[in-house]
Formats: sequence, C-alpha cells, structure tokens
Amino acid sequence: MTDEEYMRQALEEARRAYAEDEVPIGAVIVCKERIIARAHNLTETLRDATAHAEMQAITAAENHLGAKYLNECTLYVTVEPCPMCAGAIAWTQMGRLVYGAEDPKRGYRRYAPGVLHPKTEVAQGLLADEAAQLMQDFFRSKR
Repeated sequence: MTDEEYMRQALEEARRAYAEDEVPIGAVIVCKERIIARAHNLTETLRDATAHAEMQAITAAENHLGAKYLNECTLYVTVEPCPMCAGAIAWTQMGRLVYGAEDPKRGYRRYAPGVLHPKTEVAQGLLADEAAQLMQDFFRSKR
C-alpha cells in the first residue's frame, strides 16, 4: 500500500470518531507494510482527555509488538499531533510520522517544534484538505 492508502485508512478512523460524536481524528500505525494498530479519538467516550487517536494507536501497536519502541513503524494521523501526542511519538522513537491537516492552534509545531525524536522522519499535508474538511464539518455542527 502507498502512503495515501494508509492515510485513507486513518481517515476512515476519523469518520468513525465523527459518527461517535468524537473530534474526528484517526490514526493507523504501519510496521513492515502491515497495519498493526488503528484508532480514533475516544476522549468523550472514555471521559479521558488523553485518549487521543495517536495515544490509542501507540498503545495498541506497542501491545501488538510487545515492545515500547516503534522505530520501525510509521504513524499516519489525519491532523497534526498535539504536544502530548508528539511527546509520546518521541518516547516511542517512531520511525516516521505522516499527518494530514495542520493544527495551527494546538499542533506540536506551535508549542514544541523540537519535541520529536531526532531520527523521526516527518511528512505533512497528505490528504490535508479531506482531513481539514472533516474537522470543519464537525465543529460547524457543534455551533
């Protein structure tokens, strides 16, 4: 599969979040060309401010691999991670991060641009318009 196909899987997770009245952010983690974790925001469902899609996916991937480091993995997430999630991405030494839409208000690049592990490769903007539109539709429905 290509980066775009994996990001489409993350977008499917975001749509699941939207359907559950969660902020529509989705994530998948790929290791050796295989999806080993998929998740979406669960902050409302779990009443847990830390239950972001990235955090859920990281925990699932670590459990799947039986390891705390994900240096051979790629995290695909629909929106730029927040500083908390970027910190977790750093602690796991994620090999690669691919995200869609930027988050100028709460994204890690605003608050902690150097937080990621130095070896983590970052690609941004993949299917950003779709991810941004999903977020805009969600928040517009809340007004």
